[in-house]
Amino acid sequence: MNNILVMPNWIVIAPEIFLLICACLAMLVDVFAKRRILTYLVAQAGLLGALLLTIYQYFHFNQPLICLGGEYVYDRLAILTRSFVLLTSIFAFIYARQYLKGRHVAGAEYYILGLFSILGMLVMVAGASFLTIYLGLELLSLALYAMIALDKTSGRAVEAAMKYFVMGAMASGLLLFGISLVYGATGSISLAEIGTLLPAASPAATSLALAGMVFILVGLLFKFGAVPFHMWVPDIYEGSPTCITLFIACAPKIATFCIATRILAVGLPLTAVHWTQGLIAVAILSMFAGNILAIAQTNLKRMLAYSSIAHMGYMLLGLVAGPASTYGYTAALFYIVTYVLVAAGAFAVIALLAHEGAEFDQLSDFRGLNARSPWLAFLMLLLMFSMAGVPPTVGFFAKLGILETLVQAHFVWLAALALLSAIIGAYYYLKVVMLMYFEEPDQHVSHRKLALTRGSMAAVTINAFAALLLGLFPSNLIDLCQIYFK
Repeated sequence: MNNILVMPNWIVIAPEIFLLICACLAMLVDVFAKRRILTYLVAQAGLLGALLLTIYQYFHFNQPLICLGGEYVYDRLAILTRSFVLLTSIFAFIYARQYLKGRHVAGAEYYILGLFSILGMLVMVAGASFLTIYLGLELLSLALYAMIALDKTSGRAVEAAMKYFVMGAMASGLLLFGISLVYGATGSISLAEIGTLLPAASPAATSLALAGMVFILVGLLFKFGAVPFHMWVPDIYEGSPTCITLFIACAPKIATFCIATRILAVGLPLTAVHWTQGLIAVAILSMFAGNILAIAQTNLKRMLAYSSIAHMGYMLLGLVAGPASTYGYTAALFYIVTYVLVAAGAFAVIALLAHEGAEFDQLSDFRGLNARSPWLAFLMLLLMFSMAGVPPTVGFFAKLGILETLVQAHFVWLAALALLSAIIGAYYYLKVVMLMYFEEPDQHVSHRKLALTRGSMAAVTINAFAALLLGLFPSNLIDLCQIYFK
């Protein structure tokens, strides 16, 4: 945070301003335009424009920028996570368009709420104080609650929305309570100031800050869906419409990673010896509980939900190694980005195969998929291999990076446990591949006609092949993900 350049506010928040304008314009278009596709086009234009503005900032402003009275910061972590969030959301909207056509889900509302949710993520990742982070988090969460309940005809979707609302409100309350304790200990909500004030604080103030850290960690771990705060993940993933499950499982994970890293590394570095111990326990439980429980699932969305719990455990290991390893935070960012890339593709396949209001989310539905759609089966194979960490896919290098940073940070025993957990997890990923290539399709599935658009097929092809190409040439993305807090 040294040598921060003070610039006019609009330069730093230009992507957010543009996205907000497009979100408001999308609402007007939805009211007055007869063709619903215009709302989709405005939403995509907003995401693409915000992404281009972010890339422009990246190449023209090399120093960290700060504005809004120190509440908003523009640094390498913000620019990377902002870009990944916008790029992931563009693909999520492409996949959602075909899915929403054959259902009673309000498509225009999906795009509008999605834009406001993404706006909340952009505010989160650039937050330099707890106030900005919390406002962005609430904007993200409120939009997601409404998105999950968009399908009013589905009892499971309404139930999932209520569960997420109750659990999310509890997590937000705990996070806010933790922030208040840290403020009481330091007298500041600025992350940089808190990191400076804590070393000189009295023992009583330090103890109060540690108590606040515990509540903050609980709130963040809930957003990650890590054990023991994972109860909502399987029900929400299974109950939500697949296009909304895809959205929840991807971009918010990147934004939450950003604020977790910023809070722990910038605001609470003095307490690293304490929060690393807690994260070690959570990571181990998440890896093994997620992988073991995923084996017993018959619903693919529910299986991927437990899988996400395990993957969040691997990512947390990167944060654990961060204070002691040069590349800990880099490995964690690389892991979360590659996981989101692959998870988006997997949920996209489920969404694209859904037909005439019927979901395609049971494992039995994937029997003999190679006979019905060889290309789609091959893409799903690449995605499952990447999740399992099979070389040469990008998932292999993501796990390898985590293991290397753990060894570098002298957590060899933890690297061994992570490797054992990965071996267990490979079973259910390879089971999906076996069903697609070595099983005969069920009779009710074999007669179902696939209606796949060229745009959605092109998007999922790019998605799946990115998992392969980034595995063959991972160095560029690894270099891009380099972030340090020293």
